[in-house]
Formats: sequence, structure tokens, C-alpha cells
Amino acid sequence: MPTDLKMEGKWDQLRGRVKEAWGALTDDDLDRSEGKWDRLVGTIKEKTGESVDKIEEKLGQLLDKVNPSKN
Repeated sequence: MPTDLKMEGKWDQLRGRVKEAWGALTDDDLDRSEGKWDRLVGTIKEKTGESVDKIEEKLGQLLDKVNPSKN
């Protein structure tokens, strides 16, 4: 899994999709995650109670949509 989405240039694109997928997240929540994968997962877990595995799976799917040519 990526560790720093900002450095990979994907954070701005992924940010909107994350808000759509997890409506409970605010802009402040996303700002606090600073585009760091582990912080984002932790924030989503805290807000939603979802398991880390489910969150990472869903984030991975969203990331694939943002960056479909990674394969």
C-alpha cells in the first residue's frame, strides 16, 4: 500500500472519491490525514468503525480508479 499519497500526486484526485465513499468525513478530517495512507485509514476507522482490512480494500479500489494505468 502506498504510504504518502501526496508525494505520489494522487491525493487531490483521491480526496474527492474518499469523501464520496465515506460521507462522515469532513474536509478537516482529510486535511489532518495529510495524504498519508496510515493516517487516512485511521481517520476513516475512527469515524466509521469499519475494519482496517475493509477500509484498505476500498481505498485500494478507489486508488485504482484514480490511477488505472498502474498495471
